[in-house]
Amino acid sequence: MRSSKMVRVPHELVKSPNKKGSLKLDGMSVIEFCFYTQGIKGKFFLQDHLLLIVKSGVYTIRFGDREYTIRSNEMMFIHKSTGVEYEKAGEPDSDYILDYTMFFLNEKIVDEFLKFAGLKPIHLVNDVVPITVFPINDRIGSYIQSLKPFFENPDEVKEGLVRVKLMELLFHIADSNDRLLHQMMQPISKERGSIAKIMEENFMNPVSLNDLAYLSGRSLAAFKRDFQAIYNTSPLKWVRNRRLDKAKELLAETVLSVTDVCFSTGFENIAHFSKVFKEKFGLPPSEFRRQLRLKEDA
Repeated sequence: MRSSKMVRVPHELVKSPNKKGSLKLDGMSVIEFCFYTQGIKGKFFLQDHLLLIVKSGVYTIRFGDREYTIRSNEMMFIHKSTGVEYEKAGEPDSDYILDYTMFFLNEKIVDEFLKFAGLKPIHLVNDVVPITVFPINDRIGSYIQSLKPFFENPDEVKEGLVRVKLMELLFHIADSNDRLLHQMMQPISKERGSIAKIMEENFMNPVSLNDLAYLSGRSLAAFKRDFQAIYNTSPLKWVRNRRLDKAKELLAETVLSVTDVCFSTGFENIAHFSKVFKEKFGLPPSEFRRQLRLKEDA
């Protein structure tokens, strides 16, 4: 499979003929209804929590060395600031139809719901995980069906109504799935000494400093301070240098094209990638590989 840029969602979601509608709140997509008849693969990095509900078909997520698959009438919750690979397809006995809905739940919406419902977070330090899979009950199934008319003319749906429908979803979850609700209510617990691990796991993802601070369980100021103490450089400089070192390794040890190496190491622009690669290693990527091959053949 050709390497592709990891897309930040929901901010970088694009229109496609497979999307039957998108409902927005504060100018950002929060509910996406998608309908496919062919398989597709890709990568995304979550800016908000994602609740993915599949009505028909198969949706597989790969995170690190783990793989999670949901099928008809199942749902998956993925924490924000998580980068994953995905593969989605229909099944033969349903005419290869893939019918699913995505809900992007930012912390503001979750906090609004908790206040409205009179709930308080319950801290499950040892039970909060990046990805969890749950079955869909009849109430949530009926709720998904109730959304379909809104996607016929999504631009005419007022944001106030979108907010109400999100609150309705969260009430259904609160009434039927305590574990899922608790996953939404708190960040993933991280040991404060895990900055090195977090950086190695995420340097090829399109992460912001806020994302890294969130993953480390620190405020932005504390993350910058602790990072400087460990690496004696800024996070952005460290990430760029680590990506370039990885790109050099891939150019030397694989047959991936320069374009594939660029995208797979987290760079978003080939011209910029070539420029900074040359600044660090003295040659642009293509010439670096060519010179390396000449030395090997000599």
